[in-house]
Amino acid sequence: MRGHEMNRSSLWSHINQAAARFSTRVTAWSGGTLAFGAAFSLILLWLVAGPLFGFSDSWQLVINTTTTIVTFLMVFLIQRAQNKEARATSIKLNEILAAIEGASNRLIDVEDLSEEELDTLHRHFQSLARMAKQDSNLTRSHSVEEAKARHHVKSRRARAGAGNGRARNSRRPGRHVATTGRAGST
Repeated sequence: MRGHEMNRSSLWSHINQAAARFSTRVTAWSGGTLAFGAAFSLILLWLVAGPLFGFSDSWQLVINTTTTIVTFLMVFLIQRAQNKEARATSIKLNEILAAIEGASNRLIDVEDLSEEELDTLHRHFQSLARMAKQDSNLTRSHSVEEAKARHHVKSRRARAGAGNGRARNSRRPGRHVATTGRAGST
């Protein structure tokens, strides 16, 4: 029985590889000039044939059926190719994140996070963007941890300033807030 399962697995693997090659080729071809020319020519041929068939219901049914079938099949072919491209891009970005010292490793496989977790990360990066816009040094880099640390410092100073009637500015140009003891350990 085990040999039969391996044979089935091998067959499925070959079918999957052939389908992947077919999908990639058709998707690449369908986005080219030749495919557009063929589709345009088919429509012109259909229009020219209209008077020959008296613009009948059958004449209209031919183009409707043809375009529906082609569209239906192309949706799946394009989606398969898009899935492969998205996965490859994700892997490449994960490699970059893993290789860059100081990059947050929490962003590796970020696509597997829940919507809520992605929203939280999005808010953190929005705060980083605001920090970068306020910073006079264009080459300075900020991290999520730095944004959190600055927020806590500002909150404490605001509370302390509210106690004595004045708020203090927590930003000091040229000062970097370190949040971890090791480089790249996020």
